[in-house]
Amino acid sequence: MPQLSMRDAINQALHQEMERDPRVIVLGEDVSGGAGGTSGQREASGGIFGVTKGLLPRFGAGRVIDTPISESAIVGAAAGAALAGLRPVAELMFADFVGVCMDQIYNQVAKFRYMFGGKSACPVVIRMAMGAGMNMGAQHSQAIYGLLTAIPGLKVVVPSNARDAKGLLIEAIRDDDPVVFFEHKALYPRKCEVPEEPFRVRFGEASLLREGADATVVAIGRMVVFAEKALDALAKEGVSCDLIDPRTTSPLDEETILESLENTGRLVVVDESPPRCSVAADIAALAAGRGFGSLKAPVVQVTAPHTPVPFSPALERAYVPGPQRIEAAIRQVLGRNR
Repeated sequence: MPQLSMRDAINQALHQEMERDPRVIVLGEDVSGGAGGTSGQREASGGIFGVTKGLLPRFGAGRVIDTPISESAIVGAAAGAALAGLRPVAELMFADFVGVCMDQIYNQVAKFRYMFGGKSACPVVIRMAMGAGMNMGAQHSQAIYGLLTAIPGLKVVVPSNARDAKGLLIEAIRDDDPVVFFEHKALYPRKCEVPEEPFRVRFGEASLLREGADATVVAIGRMVVFAEKALDALAKEGVSCDLIDPRTTSPLDEETILESLENTGRLVVVDESPPRCSVAADIAALAAGRGFGSLKAPVVQVTAPHTPVPFSPALERAYVPGPQRIEAAIRQVLGRNR
């Protein structure tokens, strides 16, 4: 099975879905490379992160559409195209720019099916790059999946690896509801084995990456990578934990989390977002409400601080929940503080 980066896995999913279904279109800023070089030909570089590279030569400018620098126009056009029968994949260059098109997402796309009595579907996918760790400053580094998870009518996807990214994106494109698809910038180059053929990863089905009896660790997006490093360190001391990657925050696989909690009695939630009204807080509330009888210790949340993301590399490293903080949280919930 070939090894692909998350960037290439997403690109492969787009190629395969556009081959399969002529209704699938891609639109966004520079998704085809913009106007390009001195020859006047488009460069087809595939946007700032190269994720849509190669789509323009294969599918043409009618299906790979460079837009003005206007997020409200991008999502508004995608919404109208979806209502008219297409299956658009809209790209926002950075997740932080979602504020510019919040009305289109929050008041339009998310509500069409409900307000039209189920007579209209809006099968739009909104892809966006998110996350800290790249020294891009407070306006280009936020993990805002919690903000979108709070909106009824949206499905929210946060993959942690290339294989899941491909399967989840194919599922998103084929879904008849609007899907917001978060791609962590720091995960784009990370590779794993990815099947060449198209496949689907169902929404609302978490991945149990590791099994252990001492605690349950739920980690989201890039935090899965850091949680694995923390568990590797603790394994040398005989500590074993369940590691759960929700993959989608809406719908959330509550049953897998609660079943694991029933077995371990202890829960650590790792979330790159700030703590207030976060996905970590939501999962902690789930455990306190429906899993209270299983708890042997208070739930521990490992999150970013309630501050903007720093630009300083040293401060940004301190901002992001890393393996050492996760390891300390697991020790805390086990009562093994150093």
